[in-house]
Amino acid sequence: MRQFSTETVTPALPPCLQARSGRGRAGIPLDAAWGRPACRSVQALRLRFPRLRSGQAGQPWRPVRTSGFTLLELMIVISIILILISIAAPIYRTSIIRSKEAVLRDDLFTLRSLIDQYTVDKQEAPQGLEDLATAGYLRQIPVDPFTGSSETWEVVSEEDVLMNPDQTAPGIVDVHSGSTARSLTGELYSSW
Repeated sequence: MRQFSTETVTPALPPCLQARSGRGRAGIPLDAAWGRPACRSVQALRLRFPRLRSGQAGQPWRPVRTSGFTLLELMIVISIILILISIAAPIYRTSIIRSKEAVLRDDLFTLRSLIDQYTVDKQEAPQGLEDLATAGYLRQIPVDPFTGSSETWEVVSEEDVLMNPDQTAPGIVDVHSGSTARSLTGELYSSW
């Protein structure tokens, strides 16, 4: 069976630290006249006591935190992050608006082409957008990307305009967005 010793083993000090007299806190040999480390070898001190640093003349050694960041480092990092955010935020917002505009253009194109197909197929224009969904031309009425609802589409109905000579009843001839906002080019979405 192994037996363990209860004595603590301390590593040997470099020769320059063993030559002088006196011991300071944490067992570091001190020069008797100044209260500073007896050895001028900073590397030797760092190897033996990596978590200690010297104070000013006459002050004892004190422990130092080696992990963490200084306030200046944190402020520099935060300011760089804020600068990057201030550059990226407007670009992100513009890209979101452009994608919504692309969805709106696609929805309007689809709705208008389906209104024309319905009119040609049924010989009458649809009386509402719900007619396109019930007849199977759409699964559901698309959501207006700027209003967030499928109920806000503005339909243009004309009683005296027939799109096809075979058409028997007037109805919807066009559809627009119900949004009152302006596009990136400055025109109203309801005018598209």
